Amino acid sequence: MEIQENIINELLDSPMAPAIVERVQSVLEDERKRRELFYNQITEQEKAEFINGEVIVHSPVRKIHSQIGLNLIRILDTYIVEHELGFLGFEKILIRCTRNDYEPDLCFFEQSIAAELEDDRTIFPIPNFIVEVLSKGTAARDRGIKFDDYEAHGVQEYWIIDPDEKMVEQYLLSEEGKFELRLKSNSGKVQLVTIEGLVVPIEAIFDAQLAHQFIKELYLNS
Repeated sequence: MEIQENIINELLDSPMAPAIVERVQSVLEDERKRRELFYNQITEQEKAEFINGEVIVHSPVRKIHSQIGLNLIRILDTYIVEHELGFLGFEKILIRCTRNDYEPDLCFFEQSIAAELEDDRTIFPIPNFIVEVLSKGTAARDRGIKFDDYEAHGVQEYWIIDPDEKMVEQYLLSEEGKFELRLKSNSGKVQLVTIEGLVVPIEAIFDAQLAHQFIKELYLNS
């Protein structure tokens, strides 16, 4: 909010403020029309996002990227379903922010939100927890515009996973509405905040057999 106020005050100090506002309104109106077209044209067969007026279509992912996603889906969904905590979405879940639309690798909606999600819904509200797995084509956005947008829209927990370094970064939203790095590690365990009671071995995120073993342990302890 402080940054926004600074931008507004700087604009209001300019004698060109009316012209600048008019230009911004024109650009945003054109962007709104393109966004509506994006909603009408996007299909289930492609992974695409609408970011600052542009449609971003993603390339196929590497095997390691897919394996990380599968491991996390199995681990998280097992726990979520067992404890009736909410809904876990993956890849083709389009979440709507004020200006942009994203399809995170994984996202979790707590029960109070999940209960309002109809079976035929295609555009989703802001989730409680988001995971993005880095790739060469997405890393700058995952750490840049998405980081800022998720923070601004109140995502409570955000993970950035580096598949090459086998590193997990866990960011939590502070009371001031800012992401704070709680953990950055390629070993040990990560304790989720938005999925209460779940502590995941970091190495299991990257290894299918370790993920499978951990899931078996979850069932034994449930």
